[in-house]
Amino acid sequence: MSLRSTSKYMSLILRHKPEVIGITLDEHGWANVDELIEGINRTHPLTMEMLEQIVREDEKQRYSFNEDKTLIRANQGHSIPVDVELEEVKPPEILYHGTGEKYVASIDMQGLLPKSRLYVHLSGDFDTAGKVGQRHGRPVIYRVLSGKMSEDGILFYRSVNGVWLTKAVPVKYLEKMGTKEPGV
Repeated sequence: MSLRSTSKYMSLILRHKPEVIGITLDEHGWANVDELIEGINRTHPLTMEMLEQIVREDEKQRYSFNEDKTLIRANQGHSIPVDVELEEVKPPEILYHGTGEKYVASIDMQGLLPKSRLYVHLSGDFDTAGKVGQRHGRPVIYRVLSGKMSEDGILFYRSVNGVWLTKAVPVKYLEKMGTKEPGV
């Protein structure tokens, strides 16, 4: 089994289903590293060295250790209620959201909703949003008027890995862009 497969399984455990391997997360999403390794090892090979490599090399920086590496958590993307201790941050004027074409009708009616997650995920740049959108089929990019949202009292957070988070984005703050950045 590959390290990538183990990492995907670990993401499932730390973001959605810790009970699958018989562990619990604390209120801030932290899991005991020894318990995590033991639980994952039942179906996927995992050592402390492999875990450190996954955390270090994950291109999306999904995970964080505490200072002494006895605890680990996913940085965002949870469907279970945890407080990953995000600080409120004033967003830039514009953020982006990439999605698949099949979700456009729903977004145009309801805005961006977190669905099974705790927050809507937004990107600071067009290209990243495009990559996210491609994971859902033919990509469509929305321009999010985050500065205006913030002025109107809507809170934003920034994850350790740079993903912007908010509870929802009402339709009035969205501009559909298609798949090409303006002027490109």
